Amino acid sequence: MRTKPFVAACAGSLLVAAGIVSSASPAAAAGTTRSISSAGTTSLSSHPAGVDGLQWPEYAGGEAAEEGASPYDGTVVNRSYSRGSAKGTAAPGGRKAKSNPELVTGFDGLRLRDQRLANGGNQFTVEPPDQGLCVGNGYVTESVNDVLTVYDGSGNSKLGVVDLNTFYGYPAQFNRTTGQQGPFVTDPSCLFDPATQRWFHVVLTLDVFPDTGDFTGRNTLDIAVSTTSSPLGTWKIYHLPVTDDGTEGTPDHGCAPYPQDYVPTHPNACIGDYPHIGADANGFYITTNEYPLFPPTGFHGAQLYAFSKRALAAGADTVAVSQIDTAGADRGNPGFTVWPAVSPASQYATDAGGTEYFLSSNAAEEANGTGSSTDLLVWALTNTQSLDSPTPALALSHSVLTVGKYGIPPKSEQKAGDFPLGQCVNDTTLTSPFWAGRGCWRAFFLPKDEPAHNEVESRPDSNDTRMQQVVYANGKLWGALDTALTVGTQNVAGIAWYVVQPSTATGLSAKLAKAGYLGVDGGNVTYPAIGVTSSGRGVMAFTLVGQNDFASAAYASIDAIAGVGEVHVAKAGLGPADGFTSYKAFVGNPPRTRWGDYGAAAMDGDSVWIASEYIGQTCSLAEYVTNTAASPLFSCGRTRVSLGNWYTRISRVRP
Repeated sequence: MRTKPFVAACAGSLLVAAGIVSSASPAAAAGTTRSISSAGTTSLSSHPAGVDGLQWPEYAGGEAAEEGASPYDGTVVNRSYSRGSAKGTAAPGGRKAKSNPELVTGFDGLRLRDQRLANGGNQFTVEPPDQGLCVGNGYVTESVNDVLTVYDGSGNSKLGVVDLNTFYGYPAQFNRTTGQQGPFVTDPSCLFDPATQRWFHVVLTLDVFPDTGDFTGRNTLDIAVSTTSSPLGTWKIYHLPVTDDGTEGTPDHGCAPYPQDYVPTHPNACIGDYPHIGADANGFYITTNEYPLFPPTGFHGAQLYAFSKRALAAGADTVAVSQIDTAGADRGNPGFTVWPAVSPASQYATDAGGTEYFLSSNAAEEANGTGSSTDLLVWALTNTQSLDSPTPALALSHSVLTVGKYGIPPKSEQKAGDFPLGQCVNDTTLTSPFWAGRGCWRAFFLPKDEPAHNEVESRPDSNDTRMQQVVYANGKLWGALDTALTVGTQNVAGIAWYVVQPSTATGLSAKLAKAGYLGVDGGNVTYPAIGVTSSGRGVMAFTLVGQNDFASAAYASIDAIAGVGEVHVAKAGLGPADGFTSYKAFVGNPPRTRWGDYGAAAMDGDSVWIASEYIGQTCSLAEYVTNTAASPLFSCGRTRVSLGNWYTRISRVRP
């Protein structure tokens, strides 16, 4: 059978001027240092799952059924100001792999059904999963919005599903008995550090008023560090305020207020959005994108938080944190999604008193970009050994490499199929004991809120050129981002990938070792995550979705000599994405089908574990509205929940 052509562009398409640094910035000051105290300990404990059925509100921002639906504010976290798409760089065709000899094992990870029914069902429906995967000592720990679990290497669960609110000591997302809401916990990341034999987990938490769920303005980065080499033991908890309005020891970054129909406790709050983590020999690092919390526009700049890794691993009662603000750091522009590197088997950069590297891009509006760019930013934080001292003396610098053009990708298409939630909203004829009158839409809306019945199969979000997971391995930096590509005659979502040779031996320098594009004819590849072994062999995970593909978990090999190989499908999708963020009736017009918002890869000896979002179920509208013991209403045989159907897929690949 003839196979579909895939793009595997040659490296030379991104190399310019022999890959020499085009510009470099001087080292910046270390910022400010403060201390935070431990908030105690926690452990992983699960609770019985809730029951199927429709319980309003089903999502944060939704109202009770008797009050009618309200628009979903999906712009608070994982913000993106990018609009439209760029014309993609032309990319030649390649071929799809016919087999997966590198795939050692694979299994379904957490899914939306696990999230919604966790903690006795005292949860909201959440999109997207936001993948946090970490692996070590025979354990595979997966964390998504907003649950966590642990598997062995064969995919057998070591415990049930743990909701993140409970793990961090907070009240439930939504107590369905009292109506009280707990803090809004989101954006999980996880790392197993072989050097310290500790597990690190981070989330962004926004405080809310319990009675209403409105944001108070205060938000924190919550950090959990295991006290042993097992994720099943106890963890120590730290809360780092990142409101940056001058309270609780934070700097005042002048984030603007915005009129609300209530009075926030922190009207000038900033938000530490999109946190991601990395580590070197000496430090543990978190970076965020800092926006004003309440206004719908505005961006301050990426923030970098540096901790002594040894202090966290030792479970110190008080730890110091150094904060560096990148506002204006990039030739007067702010840093944006400055992603810190992780390393396999303690392969850390030791020059300049210890170095942690980062990569970022600058096409996005937040970075004062125009939607496309030829800049790749390489950042270095040096003298990280000073993090073990009372007064760290860090220096942050960056260089700018000129690369092939990347730009805002279009939304992804997906293969046509049943989308029963959207079809239910469109239906005006079905009757059922579970709603009054004709029309499946009545299960979700009051008559006064009757929708327009014009929902269509969604186009999943393709991200906005922000940098994705970064690895420092075998003396090189590896990273990738989403970009528009022209494959044949079509403008599609593809990937630009980079292998960089950095050095801080005599100040920061960097050059491209290899780079290129990856795309698919008639389809899209999105949300890349790279993992690289200590020998320099790697895997790039992503979602494959398009005219001929339901959203599937896929990957390709990557190394600094051959570049990126053929596209492999680890697990083919079974149906279209069919979640509430896809439809105008729930979230307003235009809808933004939330996807990603990032995948993950974790190194483990000679293997790389990868995790991506995909769709692992499908059903018809008739099956969706069936109500039996084996298939409760809106569950399609207990494979989904009423307002969504995302899955995650975990695979072990030996490149």
